[in-house]
Amino acid sequence: MKFSLIFEAQMNDSSHENEQTVLHNCVKQAVFAEEMGFDAIWAVEHHALTWYAHMSAPEIFLSFVAAQTSRIRIGHGCVLMPFGFNHPVRVAERIAMLDLLSNGRLNVGAGRGATQQEMGMFGVKVEDTYPQVEETLRILSNIWREESFEWDTEHITIPRRPIHPHPVQTPHPPLFMACTKKDTVKLAADLGIGALVMGFGGPSEIAELRSVYDDAISHRTGERLVSDHANNHLAALCPSIVLDNADEALRIGTRGQRFFAESIHHWYGTGLPPSLEIDAGDDLEAMKDDANRVVARLSEMNIPASPSATTIYEVPQHAYGDRDQALRYARELIAAGADEIMVICQLGTVSHEVSMETIRQWGEYVIPEIRQEFHYE
Repeated sequence: MKFSLIFEAQMNDSSHENEQTVLHNCVKQAVFAEEMGFDAIWAVEHHALTWYAHMSAPEIFLSFVAAQTSRIRIGHGCVLMPFGFNHPVRVAERIAMLDLLSNGRLNVGAGRGATQQEMGMFGVKVEDTYPQVEETLRILSNIWREESFEWDTEHITIPRRPIHPHPVQTPHPPLFMACTKKDTVKLAADLGIGALVMGFGGPSEIAELRSVYDDAISHRTGERLVSDHANNHLAALCPSIVLDNADEALRIGTRGQRFFAESIHHWYGTGLPPSLEIDAGDDLEAMKDDANRVVARLSEMNIPASPSATTIYEVPQHAYGDRDQALRYARELIAAGADEIMVICQLGTVSHEVSMETIRQWGEYVIPEIRQEFHYE
């Protein structure tokens, strides 16, 4: 069992001054996570998604964290791998450099960047995203196996060249995929890579996706494996605010989750811009209205409204509360099949101080208790 933090660099105040403050605070939180016993941190990659994610160059953020830590693993959660976002060789070069300088502490997740806001800026076509993500993963699993590399397929041609440097972890760092639905979890299993499950659906959703993942692993023929080093690891998102005052933690967590939901659905074209106030009233009641608006908007767009489209507007408590609630929720995620609990507390309306206190409570109470209870090292 592993414990990690994931960062979006979310902010309700998108001023240039606050951007700097939030990014520096994210670094402080990641460094503190090592002190508190977390195993890893992850950083997303998104572009032009105001409020939702200002983490446009995660390799820089991860480098800052790596330079100030010595043990904690640093993870791309994820790199946008369609070629318009990042050429596969540039991905490989950055990965190898960071793995080398961090002494072999890098994890690498793949993502599509499927909002029109992002794809339109880089000229990425939605129909190309899945094939190009898979192609880049295959390139990453092969590019350092010889002193020079070439690649020629219908998608991309790379003439023979030496690729420098080589990573510490051979033949490549562990590979993952950001997953939000059954199809992508199954794809991750078919490709032989880890699944970073990013949903807010709670332990029942994790159990369902774990079953899909394990079933796909048990039935895969090996023909689609991107590497001969398979990684069958499932990390589950864990929304969490932990304070001594459980009611206050629930209020702050619910507010942060509503901000997360509104901001991402805005950029997917199914909602208005997020409410930016720190205290916006009854967020639980407001999220019910938000969910209804998303369903109505999807109907207007002739898109079926699957249950996963609105689970982000539901708050099955998550790990919002005191340390006992966080411990209960962690146990539920473990029972559901999580190999890693991926805590998210850096939400756009949550203060740096509350995030730091949440990290402290996990590190001093929840993680040690879980490791002792389940005999994890």
